[in-house]
Amino acid sequence: MVTHSAAGGVAGVRSPVRTAALVVSVVFLLVGVAGFIPGITTNYSDLTFAGHHSDAQLLGVFQVSVLHNIVHVLFGVAGLLLARTAPGARNFLIGGGAVYLVLWLYGLVIGQNSAANFVPVNTADDWLHFFLGVGMIALGLLTSRRAAPAR
Repeated sequence: MVTHSAAGGVAGVRSPVRTAALVVSVVFLLVGVAGFIPGITTNYSDLTFAGHHSDAQLLGVFQVSVLHNIVHVLFGVAGLLLARTAPGARNFLIGGGAVYLVLWLYGLVIGQNSAANFVPVNTADDWLHFFLGVGMIALGLLTSRRAAPAR
């Protein structure tokens, strides 16, 4: 006999959507913490709280600031909390993916040296946000699909 849990799956078995959300959440947490580690973040002494004047770069590629790192950590924590249920995990992946697509568009529209670039983002960040958005939405949709009932 198979029992179903209130979390949206078979008791004792984590659903694929929950696993995907947990993995994505842990990656965001790790990236957020890595942004505060000199060496992993180049030009660490140029790390500012916010704004395009932060010349710190995660892995020497992605422009970061204290605010940018905090947002990654908070996004990871939110994902961990939402991944406790299948519907929450799906919402995190699809909703978070949509947020990242909006952030991608925002990065394309604003000037990198503009005061509006408060996060801050550079071209590498913009395209990473695009792939994160598409990937998260795809994970949310594909891992939460229900199999058609057998006839």
